[in-house]
Amino acid sequence: MTRPGQALTLGAVVLVGGTAARMGGVDKAALEVEGVTLLERVLAAVMSAAEVVVVGDRVPTSRTVTWTVEDPPLGGPAAGLLAGLDAFATAPALVAVLAVDMPKVNAGTVARLTWAVEADPGVDGAVLVDPAGRRQTLAAVYRFAALSAARPPRHEQHGLPMRRLVAGLRLAEVAPVGDEARDVDTWDDLRDLTR
Repeated sequence: MTRPGQALTLGAVVLVGGTAARMGGVDKAALEVEGVTLLERVLAAVMSAAEVVVVGDRVPTSRTVTWTVEDPPLGGPAAGLLAGLDAFATAPALVAVLAVDMPKVNAGTVARLTWAVEADPGVDGAVLVDPAGRRQTLAAVYRFAALSAARPPRHEQHGLPMRRLVAGLRLAEVAPVGDEARDVDTWDDLRDLTR
């Protein structure tokens, strides 16, 4: 039981899989912004996490992480997230969920999302909201228990849209600072972020 004022344990699930179809199948995690790979940028953003699970193909990293993949593979981000939850050695109270293709998300972003959850016991998580008002469900901090309760049966997980997984959760919305909510889906997106 967490006492008032006591910080909740934070874990992280980093999603690096996917086909990157609009970028010719490139490994997004290996792309660089300002000389740092997208994977290393997201690992820096979750430096406060007690344990980090990376869902995707194993590569060398600057910090110790746990690797896993969804089964069957290429099941989409929700299936990847659920595989990530299963890979924790110790279930954290809170889980930062980050896609590798949002290179402007940083430790400050994760801190603001975490604070939004800790400040309101009535919410199940907090999501970054882009300037157009769209919830970025892969730039969020969720309560582990809420995600576990929202989990559908195994046969429904492959291909499950992330928005459907979290549809029943009460989520606080956190405004971005600068380009935090921008993702890299195309080569033009990458060029725009590196100008």
